[in-house]
Amino acid sequence: MKIGVIGAGSVGVGICNYLLTLGSVSELVVLDQNLDRAEGEVLDFRHTAALTFSKNTHILGSDDYLSLIGADIVVITAGAQIKQGQTRMDLAEINANIGVDIAQKVGRVAPNATLIIVSNPCDIVAHFIVKNTNFPPNKVISSGCVIDTARLMSIVANRVNLDPKNVFGYVLGEHGSNCFTPKSLISIAGQPADYYCDTNHLARIDADELLESVKRAGYEIFKRKHNTTHGIAASVFRIIQAIKIDERSVLPIATMIDGEYGLKNVVMSLPTIVGKNGRESVLTHPFTQDELSVLQDISVSIAKDVDFVAKVTGLTR
Repeated sequence: MKIGVIGAGSVGVGICNYLLTLGSVSELVVLDQNLDRAEGEVLDFRHTAALTFSKNTHILGSDDYLSLIGADIVVITAGAQIKQGQTRMDLAEINANIGVDIAQKVGRVAPNATLIIVSNPCDIVAHFIVKNTNFPPNKVISSGCVIDTARLMSIVANRVNLDPKNVFGYVLGEHGSNCFTPKSLISIAGQPADYYCDTNHLARIDADELLESVKRAGYEIFKRKHNTTHGIAASVFRIIQAIKIDERSVLPIATMIDGEYGLKNVVMSLPTIVGKNGRESVLTHPFTQDELSVLQDISVSIAKDVDFVAKVTGLTR
């Protein structure tokens, strides 16, 4: 499998590290408009082959999109970072244009690739890529709430003193502050969260407080190191693995929704089967009426943001 990572910043390099040490990739292209940076990262990575038992991946640093010919998966991490005084919508205007431009260039050399969008706000950027390129909606995946869900699992696991992989639940909606956690889907060691906590003499999990902790987690990381790297890199690697081996895992990625739960023409995270075709299908969960109302409210909010960016940028909505 050939994978391209566009953007040799900290997230892009983190994804490459996972792919080279844990993945099984025949060819990896690190593409950046700064050729020295891309080549420098590749030279550095090549020296690790003598020290690890990873696959012997052919790795190339480039600033030329022709290097992506035939790529199966392309990860887009390139884009502006939010600056002091900027709003999320300021960033959306910039990165929507950048994301569409990159995706159009990828489409000329790797039209059958699955795109994974990481550049923030990733859901809005993914929306405009779907609407302004020839990539089918199932092949454009925003990393969405996979990282938020990982944070939820880790926070709950820390409170109940278990491995995070024994916690199940989802953060859904839009990556960032506009998301929610259905408490009915949170379980611990296969048991309903309240039952597990009661039988083990632990305080019950408050879903609203938990969601606030999840939202605050990314902010606390950003406040201290001015970016978030490791969690998002691991999240993207998780998505890549599901596609690469046709895993058909259910992940809270964000894709263009077309009728599920009565929602339409909006990119948001829902429990989605991920396999060789990217998004295979969105699962139908028995959400309560209140939970469905929250999803609807989130979709309306996202649509307003998309309308704003479309008006400013001139991109197709």
